[in-house]
Amino acid sequence: MKTVGELKKSFIADLSKARDLVSLEKIYRKYLGIKSGELTSILRSLKDLSASNRKKLGAEANTLKRFIQKELEKQKEELRGRSEVDSASMREVDVTAPGKRIERGSLHPITRTLDSIEEIFGQMGFEVALGPDLESEFYNFDALNIPQNHPARDLWDTFWLKDKGKGDISLLRTHTSPVQIRYMETHQPPFQIIAPGRVFRHEATDASHHFNFYQVEGLMVGEEVSVANFRHVITQFFRGFLKKDVNIRLRPSYFPFVEPGFEVDMSCVVCDGSGCSTCSKRGWLEMMGAGMVHPNVLRAVGYNPKFWQGFAFGMGVERLAMMKYKINDVRLFFSGDMRFLKQF
Repeated sequence: MKTVGELKKSFIADLSKARDLVSLEKIYRKYLGIKSGELTSILRSLKDLSASNRKKLGAEANTLKRFIQKELEKQKEELRGRSEVDSASMREVDVTAPGKRIERGSLHPITRTLDSIEEIFGQMGFEVALGPDLESEFYNFDALNIPQNHPARDLWDTFWLKDKGKGDISLLRTHTSPVQIRYMETHQPPFQIIAPGRVFRHEATDASHHFNFYQVEGLMVGEEVSVANFRHVITQFFRGFLKKDVNIRLRPSYFPFVEPGFEVDMSCVVCDGSGCSTCSKRGWLEMMGAGMVHPNVLRAVGYNPKFWQGFAFGMGVERLAMMKYKINDVRLFFSGDMRFLKQF
């Protein structure tokens, strides 16, 4: 029969070789089994020893028993944790498991439209210029020939901001025309730019109006820029955007920052100008406002209108997207409805 010291060395050696719970169970039976456990046999033999030997050997045997039980339990917990990790790893790399299909996303229709606009104008040599959504009264109105108390300010229902003494930012821009002013302050003509971006109007929301929408405005300034240049540029844009031949016409209109000003109509893409419900039987769709840059606007940025002239225009991005993708409600663009967005 082995001594208590020899059993401890033997147990430690056996425990170091255990790789699973089955092995631990065999070790337990080898040393602490009720019938044939080696340490159990020593404990049973204590009754045959003298009192002094029984006390000494009994203390050593019980200490070893507690040690074996503690080490077996500790090893059991480690093997259980390792088994859970291995199982999880097997699930992650199981090549036989059916794959999870990653849902494919797509660009928002507004993003698609803006990308198309920038690409077409870029091919004609226009640069993209950007500006802040929060604007000052000077850039949004004054520099655009709309001074304080000018009746044209009634055309815009503006989101005014509270003055907290942190500068001259006082409103959410109502158009992207301020970008044109900022650009002209730091650049000398000739040049041609477009200014796409979000604008804000304090107005009721319905199928064709929203308090938050996108505009793209254009500006070309040079020595001999004319209405003829504008007509050619915008005709080429519509043909490139809609991928079909279209006609345009100009109607006199008023905008304080251009002179002369005009509305731009395009032949209806649904009926090809013959008249339908989309164009209210007129054969034409109103697409944008435009005109030759007002001399006062040129003076506001330090240009001499005797030497420089140009045209400017502005159009709604949502209107273009609605026409191209046959969308009948502008609110769908901002609804976040996945049923709508998954169509693109």
